[in-house]
Amino acid sequence: MMQLAHPGLLWLFLLYIPLIAWYILRHRDAYPSMGISTSSWTSGVGRPLRQYGLYFLFVLRLLALGCVIIVLARPQSSDAWSTSKTEGTDMIIALDISSSMLARDFKPDRLEAAKKIASKFINGRENDNMGLVVFAGEAFTGVPMTTDRATLMNYVQSLNREMLEDGTAIGDGLATSINRIKSGQAKSKSIILLTDGSNNTGIVSPLMAAEIAHKEGIKVYTIGIGTNGMAPYPQINMFGRMEFVPQPVVIDEGTLKQISDITGGKYFRATGNKVLADIFAEIDSLETSEIDVRHFSHTEDTYFPWAIAALGLLLLDLLLRNTWLRTMP
Repeated sequence: MMQLAHPGLLWLFLLYIPLIAWYILRHRDAYPSMGISTSSWTSGVGRPLRQYGLYFLFVLRLLALGCVIIVLARPQSSDAWSTSKTEGTDMIIALDISSSMLARDFKPDRLEAAKKIASKFINGRENDNMGLVVFAGEAFTGVPMTTDRATLMNYVQSLNREMLEDGTAIGDGLATSINRIKSGQAKSKSIILLTDGSNNTGIVSPLMAAEIAHKEGIKVYTIGIGTNGMAPYPQINMFGRMEFVPQPVVIDEGTLKQISDITGGKYFRATGNKVLADIFAEIDSLETSEIDVRHFSHTEDTYFPWAIAALGLLLLDLLLRNTWLRTMP
């Protein structure tokens, strides 16, 4: 399909009117007083034919001007609009930012690994309405439901341990997520809850929050993050400096599995960066809901032939003026 990037420039064709009028007024009573050919093969050409040739030169210039106007209007070729099926859901990421998330069994630590992988996940869910809840000793909404990917990813990257009082309020984090997502309009609603510990504070118990999610038709995918065995956890030493001391990894997998079972989700255990990335990839494939999206195909500029035509016409004009139609006053 042909289209113009700047169709308003076609009004420049109105310049033809004053140019043609000027040419007619200037040449209606005028003929060249003397025509001298620079080539012997044109010596027999008569004055009337030469006069028509001079008119032809004016036409060449008008055609060249028309080609230039079309080049400025930028003709383009493109395909038509098309409609395709794509995926879109309502989704909340509930992320634990307690001090244990600084453990270095992930590279560089659990929190930074989770932030990096979550950002990549968010960026890939182009058609979803997403939000972010963070929790430690308490929970709050970092970013309410939005389709603004840049805002979400920027906030994720700004997360740090000092934002909340320490602790692990899994139930409060889940309850806050439910309050944010339950009013969404999408057919599919889900929460990704990522933690590395056990519920040890907060008002709402994790299983009570899971029952509420089930009633609201919200699936919860739970992720327990932490290697098997021992991991270097942060600890303040006697000199007030942070050091990392090997300690047993303790994750309440039983509760996390119950949450996912009650809500129809799934429990995952992430023991390293790659495993965590694979988990998010699996959730990405599980959480799909078809919606119609219109696409416009690739657009390509096609003004080059018009530019060549303009150059060719001007070169032909120059050639004729200096050979067959060369004149002297």
